[in-house]
Amino acid sequence: MKWNRYLLGGFGLVILVALWQAGALLLAQNMSLANLLAPAPAFDNLGHLLSDGQLWPHIGASLKRVFVGLFFALLIGVPVGFMVGLSSKAEQASSPAFQFLRMISPLSWMPVVVMLFGIGDAPIYFLLAFAAVWPIMLNTASGVKNINRQWLELGRSLSATKKEMLFKIMLPAVTGDILNGLRLAIGIVWVVLVPCEMLGVNEGLGYFILDTRDRLAYSELMAAIVLIGLIGWALDSGARKLGQWWRHS
Repeated sequence: MKWNRYLLGGFGLVILVALWQAGALLLAQNMSLANLLAPAPAFDNLGHLLSDGQLWPHIGASLKRVFVGLFFALLIGVPVGFMVGLSSKAEQASSPAFQFLRMISPLSWMPVVVMLFGIGDAPIYFLLAFAAVWPIMLNTASGVKNINRQWLELGRSLSATKKEMLFKIMLPAVTGDILNGLRLAIGIVWVVLVPCEMLGVNEGLGYFILDTRDRLAYSELMAAIVLIGLIGWALDSGARKLGQWWRHS
C-alpha cells in the first residue's frame, strides 16, 4: 500500500515535468528564450549551482529568516492563543480585530515596514512573523477550547498549581494543535519569503531570482524555482512527520 502511494506520487511528478516540457516547447515556437525554461537546462543548472556552492549561502539565508520568523510567530501566537481560548470575553473582544488583520496580505505592509525598519533582515522577520502568527494562534485557541474538561477537573482535584495546570496538562494537550498551526504557518511563510527577499537584501533565494532575471539567466531562474519547491516540500514533510511523531508518542 505504501509503495503504491509512492508510485502514484512519482507518476504525478512525471506528468508535471511532462507538462512543463510541453509548455516550454509551445512557448519556444514564438520565443526562442523559452528553451531555457525547459526542465533539462533547469535541472542541469540546479546540479551545477549546488555542486559549486553558489546556492548554499542563499539557502542558508532564506532558512534563517524562515526560522526566525516562525520563532517570533510562536512566541506571540501561542500565548495569545491560550488567552483567547481560555477567556470567552478575550475572544469576543479580539476576534473582529484579529480577523481584520488576518485578511490583510503581509506583502501589503512592505512599504510601511521598510519605512520603519529600513532595508535588511528586520522587515523580513516582521513580515514573516505577521504571516505565520495567525494559523498558530487560531489553532492554539481551538486546541485550548477543546481540552478534555475531565483532565482539568483531575488537575484541580489533585490541587495542581496554575503553573502545573499549564505546563503538565494544558500545553501537552494542545501541542498537536500548535504543530498543526506551525505546519500551516510554514507553508504561508515559505510562499511569502521570496517577495520579501526583494526588499534590498543581497542574499536569499528571492534575491537570487532577481539576480538571475537581471542577468537573463533564465535556466538558473528555473533552477531556483525548482529548488524553492523542493525545500518547501521538505519543510512541510518535516512538519507533518513531527506532528505524526507527537500524536503517536
